[in-house]
Amino acid sequence: MAVPWMGPFMLEQTRIREWIIEAKTGDGAAFERIVILHERMVLRTAQRLLMNDEDAKDAAQEAFLRLHRNLHQFHESKELLPWLYRITVNICLDAKRRQRPSPGLDEIPEAMDLSASPEEVVSTKQQRAIVSAALGELSRRERAAIVLRDFEGCTTAEVAKILGSTEGTVRSQISSGRTRMKKFVMARLRRRT
Repeated sequence: MAVPWMGPFMLEQTRIREWIIEAKTGDGAAFERIVILHERMVLRTAQRLLMNDEDAKDAAQEAFLRLHRNLHQFHESKELLPWLYRITVNICLDAKRRQRPSPGLDEIPEAMDLSASPEEVVSTKQQRAIVSAALGELSRRERAAIVLRDFEGCTTAEVAKILGSTEGTVRSQISSGRTRMKKFVMARLRRRT
């Protein structure tokens, strides 16, 4: 049974906990609802961390396989989202360590505004391409911290927990990453003029 995407923050945690309990007993439909609810977030996070759509799809698939395989270890009184972020980030960091450097995405995938003019669409694509390229210049840890904090909206404490780090370290990674991104964007804009 397909569940319309409502976003993990909109759905009551009690309902997600019920699905987890049901999935632990082998209920495939309950696990499918968990996947449907979180698949966009997992894929979007993987795309931003890996900067390659095919690798991101593989990472997202692996994240849900690991979730399924290790769901019995998860205590349903806790929130699933931080655990799922951690799984996704770890898979992406492992994948980045294994892969050769590759060119970044042309853009960060997002829903397109259908009411936008062609000029606005082009401008938005150019901005996304610059941000994507800037993200590609960061270290894996800086990129993970910025993606989770600035793009996914996690708090600094949540990012620290997901990355297995301290809040101070995360703040430092975000600060240095933002500074490097700003310099990259400014240099790119100067080249255009």
